[in-house]
Amino acid sequence: MLYVCAPDELAESQSRGFVLEGEALLVVRKDGCVFAYRNRCPHRGIPLEWLPDQFLDHSASLIQCATHGALFLIDSGECVAGPCAGQSLQSLTCKENREGIWVDI
Repeated sequence: MLYVCAPDELAESQSRGFVLEGEALLVVRKDGCVFAYRNRCPHRGIPLEWLPDQFLDHSASLIQCATHGALFLIDSGECVAGPCAGQSLQSLTCKENREGIWVDI
């Protein structure tokens, strides 16, 4: 597993983007849990963020694609609105401990 960041660098209801070993990914903390996905919309294969580290909609309850507004559930990556409805973001195995947040690419 690869180190992403320290636990205190990802606050509740926040998202961050990272590039590890050439792979773009995003991590989101929701209800105390951390979720990780490849930063690639299933509709066009393009990055999701609006601005650096801005992956969430205005309510911070869904991941939103900046290009066409598709909305994805944070805890599963499933698209619930937009042109890729029914598809999902590619999830990454993620764990958190005192030393950091870790993902398996």
